[in-house]
Formats: sequence, structure tokens, C-alpha cells
Amino acid sequence: MKRIDKFTRKLRTTLHGLRFLLVMILTALLLGGAAIPPGGLRAQVQARTRPIAFDFGTWTLDAAFAKFTGWALSLDRFLSPQTGSEIVLETLEQVQLVNDLQAQLLLTVSDPGVEDPESAAEPIRRSLAAAQSRLAELSPLAESALQSQLMDILENASLETLGQVIPPSLFRTTDVPTSLVISPRERIERSFDVSLNAGLSIEEMNELENQILADLDQSALVVPIGGIGTYPTMIMQTADIVWLTEVIAHEWVHNFLTLRPLGVNYDTSPTLRTINETTASLAGKELGRLILLKYYPEYVPLEPELPQTDTPLPRPEPEPDPKAFDFRAEMRTTRVEVDRLLAEGHIVEAEHYMEARRQFFWQNGFPIRKINQAYFAFYGAYNDAPGGGAAGEDPVGPAVVAYRKRFDNLADFLRSIAWVDSFEDLIGQLAA
Repeated sequence: MKRIDKFTRKLRTTLHGLRFLLVMILTALLLGGAAIPPGGLRAQVQARTRPIAFDFGTWTLDAAFAKFTGWALSLDRFLSPQTGSEIVLETLEQVQLVNDLQAQLLLTVSDPGVEDPESAAEPIRRSLAAAQSRLAELSPLAESALQSQLMDILENASLETLGQVIPPSLFRTTDVPTSLVISPRERIERSFDVSLNAGLSIEEMNELENQILADLDQSALVVPIGGIGTYPTMIMQTADIVWLTEVIAHEWVHNFLTLRPLGVNYDTSPTLRTINETTASLAGKELGRLILLKYYPEYVPLEPELPQTDTPLPRPEPEPDPKAFDFRAEMRTTRVEVDRLLAEGHIVEAEHYMEARRQFFWQNGFPIRKINQAYFAFYGAYNDAPGGGAAGEDPVGPAVVAYRKRFDNLADFLRSIAWVDSFEDLIGQLAA
């Protein structure tokens, strides 16, 4: 009887895994087989980007198979919490080693002072190949460990549905595609974006953006991104544990919202997109910090020290340094002025102003490749920090931040805001 029960449990587990894989394959086929409409701006942009468009279908199939294999092999079940954290940190060290060797290789083959670059580079290439091989071995284990750690934090945060965290945390570190953002020239609005292959050169980016501007009269910008809320989610390879934990949590929140009205309506308006991104940013930072506190306490960023006495002594506010460059304040000033010029119909003047400001930022240590309407349409959606920055005077982000403050815990906040379907709805909730 015990053998039959054991066999039945294994069979059920296997069928569950196969069902999961089938869902992932169907998702990939749907992503990869979407029809392109015969006309319209989106179709014209896609026609120009088709040779360099990222293949989500193939990526999702590969990622789903890798995750199913990891699940079948129970990669993380044999790891203690401490061992899992050690493997994650070793993996990040390996990422840094690979990055350093790649930079060293590039310098060696490019150095005009090296008499025989190929011979000099050979030992570096061997070291790089060995480091990449080791990284390939460690990455699946590190991903499984981090997935389990995030699931543990989500359970402790009461983010369960019927006793289960849905969806389960699944991510894969990879070369994340870049995003081509399209905005009208006459206003700042993220019309849509197209995912492009990673590794495009600066020349290729500029050529594509200029072509769309000249042929379609649209503002365009190719921007780097750290993660995408596919399922499994895509996460850029990094050596920074603080950034990594925040981003895997950020993308899980997008997956969580996708099953609810706020996520379903992500692309229906710029306002709802900003609510989505600001929510994911706030929650991602909270959840990422909880992962660090439990599993990587030595890496928790320091917070400002609180006074040790019950009654803090009054202290004079430090005088701001007039010479310090305040990036967020300057970017907010830029956005506000651009909005004014565009509202008055001065499109060309606004574009000249943005280029002048780009040079100003560059001179102050912020080498921004291009500032245009698409720049603000993309970066303005991430509005969880005070000061506005690229969002300017957009009230949406501050409203989400104010809404978060009304809840004692993250789970209640996420479950509530997940049902918001408009900015008016959010304002009504704040006023209630």
C-alpha cells in the first residue's frame, strides 16, 4: 500500500509538472504567433524592426524547458538556506569575474601598444571560457535558490491565494532585450514599444530612431531595461545582490497584477501604466529588502540612523551644497518646461531645448545618449521617488505612494490597488 501511495504521489507530481510545461508552451506559441495588423503606425514600426525584433516565443519555450528541468531535478530541494545564499553570492562573484575578463580582453586586443594582441589575449580567452562555463553551472542553482527565497518572503508577507503563492516565482537571468519606445512628437505619451535584440550598437540605435523620426514623424528611443514581466520573467545578469533581489520582486509583482484588472489594463493608457510601474517599484523595493534582511543581512543598505534618546534634540538642518548637481530636480525642471512648450505647440523648440539640456546633463557627469519625447514617456512612468524627476508634475506616482501609506502591510495594498482601473478610481479610493 505504501508503495502504491508513493507511486501515486510521484505520478501526480509529474502530471502537475507536465501541465505547467504545457501552459508555458501554449503561452510561448501565443506570444510568438501574434498577427501583425496590415496597416497603422505599429505595423510600420514593426516592419522596420522585424530583422532585429526579439523572439519571445523561442525564449519562453527555452526558459520554460529550463525551469521544468530544474523542477524535475529538484535543484533547490537539496540546498539548505545558508548553502542557497552562498551559491547565489558565488554566482554573482562569477558574473563579476566574467565581466572583468571581457573588459580585459577588449582592452588587450584594442591596445595599440601590444605587439601581438592575439597571443596576448589567448590566456585571457581561456580564463574567460572557464569562467563562463562555471557561471553556466551555477546560474540554475542560484535562480532556484532565489526563487525559493522570494516565495518564502511572499508567504510570510501573506501574499497567498488559497494557501499558495500565485503565480509561483520563476525567473531566468539572460541578455534582456532593449525596448524601442514610440511617442508622438506633439505630446509625451508612450504609444507602444517594441522589444529588440540585445547588443545593438549605438550606431544602429541612432539610425533606427532617426529613421522613425524622418519617415513616420514619431519620437523614438531605444532604452535598456533590467527585466521583463514575462513568465518566467527575464532578469538582466548582474553582480549586484541588492539590485537583483529588488528586480526579481518587481517583476513578480507585475506577474501578480497581470491576473487582476490593474495588470490586465497595463497597455490601455499611460496613466494605468504609471500606476502599474510605480506599484511594482514600491513593492519590489519592500520585498527585495525583506529578502536581504533574511538571507543576505550583510548586504542590506544602511538606513539613516535614528536618534538614541526618547526625545530627540533639535538639530539644525544641514545647509544644501549649492555646487552639488541635483539630477532629479534638474530633470524635473526639464520635463516641466518641455510639457509647457509642447502644450503651446512649440514642438521644434521643445526638441532643441531637450538637446541643450542633454548636453547640460552630460557636462555635469550624466552621459545621457538622447533626451526626447520618448525618453520622458518611458522614464516618467517610474514615479515612486519624491521630486518628480522625469515624471515632472505628473500626479499619478505620488498618488500611488500616498495610497501605499494608507495600508499597514504590503499584501493589503497590493490586493487593493490591483483592482484599480483608472486614475479617477485611485483618487476616489484615496478620498474615501
